[in-house]
Amino acid sequence: MSAPTQPPANAKTIAVFTKNSTNPAYAAFRFAVDQVARANGAATVHFVPTQPDNVDEQRAFVAQVLRDKPDIVIFIPVDDVAMVDPVKQLNAAGIPIVLASNPLPGKFITFVGADDEDIGYRQAKYLFAEMGGHGRIVVLEGPPRASTNRARVAGYRRAFAEAPAIEVLASGVGMFQQPDGKRVMAQFLCDHARIDAVLSANDGMALGALEALEEAKRSAVVIGINGILAAVKEIAAGRMLASFDFDMFKIGCTCARAALRCLDGESLPERIMLPTEVIDRSNYQVWLAPFERRTCPAWSDVVR
Repeated sequence: MSAPTQPPANAKTIAVFTKNSTNPAYAAFRFAVDQVARANGAATVHFVPTQPDNVDEQRAFVAQVLRDKPDIVIFIPVDDVAMVDPVKQLNAAGIPIVLASNPLPGKFITFVGADDEDIGYRQAKYLFAEMGGHGRIVVLEGPPRASTNRARVAGYRRAFAEAPAIEVLASGVGMFQQPDGKRVMAQFLCDHARIDAVLSANDGMALGALEALEEAKRSAVVIGINGILAAVKEIAAGRMLASFDFDMFKIGCTCARAALRCLDGESLPERIMLPTEVIDRSNYQVWLAPFERRTCPAWSDVVR
């Protein structure tokens, strides 16, 4: 948990829940929320598990928030089943919630995210086109309890059904973390003499796969999701094919603006779905700016 930003006296307080401190996408999300809050005189308090994606820690954070009673919560659940009851407790306490990134049953003032199944489908189709429609691939999945991962994998399955000449050699859980992605990829490389491509459900695992390939002195086409700076640099260098911009910076901006609009009594749409696009060698320059130097999109650009 972090200290709040320095607000004026009697400022509104936003409690912000993210999954971990290891994924750069969540760092971008937190930075964006802070940027919008600070510009509007609001305070933020961040609740980040010390152990990545830890359910017990996030439950304890909810208990803390129930005692502290912030004005509003921005919530990314670590588990869309285990966190249902804690959300009900926040609902019962009358604390409004902006749900971000990971759909979850409950009462929320809005959900801000993207269509993960479509992203997974488009990502796989993009890869298969690069491969000429045939070849051997491995898949790196995130945590099974993460709804974003399950939706992306559903998109993969749709794409597999349309690509009979693509052979899926193996699929493994890399937990959306670079070290885990590297570990799983290293095992794939031991098990399979030929791997043509790696379909990774996020950039962190894709970066781990690149590390494993380099250490094994082997090559394969690698593609990810998120558009984090480290992955964009790999795209620029030609070591990674592409990423899809499930842009947590823009999602964080939008969540913070939604929260402030709610506190001002403004109505919000039930869902705010941000568009995504592929980041590849044709356009990567746009994403080379660190998130600290990026500008939040206008509200009218994401809510129409």
